Amino acid sequence: MNYMRRRFWTLISLVTISGFSQGMLLPLLAIILEQNGISSSVNGLHATGLYIGILLASPFMEKPLRRIGFKPMIMIGGALVVVSLALFPLWQALWFWFILRVAIGIGDQILHFGTQTWITATADKKSLGKSIAYYGLFFSAGFTIGPLMTNLLTFGTYAPFLLSSLLSLSVWLLMLRIRNEMPEAHTATARETSSLQRFRRALQLGWVAFLPPLAYGFLEGTLHGIFPIYGLRIGHDVHTLSFIIPSFAAASLLSQIPLGTMSDKYGRRNVLLTVVTLGIFAFLGAAVWEESVLGLFTTFAMAGLCVGSLFSLGISYMTDLLPRDLLPAGNILCGMAFSIGSILGPFLSGSFLDLLPGMSFFYVIVALLLIVLAATFIKKSPQTQERAAE
Repeated sequence: MNYMRRRFWTLISLVTISGFSQGMLLPLLAIILEQNGISSSVNGLHATGLYIGILLASPFMEKPLRRIGFKPMIMIGGALVVVSLALFPLWQALWFWFILRVAIGIGDQILHFGTQTWITATADKKSLGKSIAYYGLFFSAGFTIGPLMTNLLTFGTYAPFLLSSLLSLSVWLLMLRIRNEMPEAHTATARETSSLQRFRRALQLGWVAFLPPLAYGFLEGTLHGIFPIYGLRIGHDVHTLSFIIPSFAAASLLSQIPLGTMSDKYGRRNVLLTVVTLGIFAFLGAAVWEESVLGLFTTFAMAGLCVGSLFSLGISYMTDLLPRDLLPAGNILCGMAFSIGSILGPFLSGSFLDLLPGMSFFYVIVALLLIVLAATFIKKSPQTQERAAE
């Protein structure tokens, strides 16, 4: 029991440091590129590199996981992140940094798939929702601290990258104490069907559950990749932005566990409808009070309380809708939906800033949340699918 707790918290530590590096990387590179005169549309496209890497890695992870087990997969992903972070100060070129972003995206997705599948495959059924909530909670905690590293730019461009790399390495080394395990038969790929058939079946049964991860990816990419540019343009300084941006993720720390518990009691769909509606009002408020530091801080915090848990709620909803043999495919599709949203977010919001500079970019977020709300409402009373017999 002691070992299982140690393994769980080691995996959670890896998720935390992954959130930290992602939370640091998006606003840090956005600010550096903006200060170097790069346009917001190019800046937004550049920010998609992380999520292109996530998307590229997603379809190719099931078979290696079954072949080598959880620990080697996680070690490979973590090593790729550590090395890529350390290489950023080596050469300040757009294309080189884009390649590093893609590499970090691949490493992060391998790491997340390994940790997420290991946790969901070994957690007690009665505490599965709570385990997923902890997963989202500590990722958000890391994501909250990450943007504060932009303040280290005063010590030089290399400082935040090297610190993040060293922190990632220290947590990665903790995995050396963990024994490798192989996926059980019911968490591995079903032999009688192809990957394409499983993905198609998972989409048919649980399409609505993949929208919250997509929306969360959109929010993450937009708020951390493009909002720093928008914030600078409307008169806020880097120091102020470094405290406004983390308020979204910080507030989500307070709601992850309560919302997970409420979704168990009142149903995922009902909770999703409520939090998405409240999130729409929060971002409408941000558009109204965007020139006020206090107004932005408050509305970001309110939005974080409401929609900062969309990813973990989406995963929980997916586990309700899909049979057990489709859960690995469902986990991968959640990651792919997140990466698609994260790619669309910086690109669409960056293009929005260039095409409609007089309008608040928060309206892009409101439009997406309205789509998610409508789709979730249309999917009336989804029936929970029977799990495959153990």
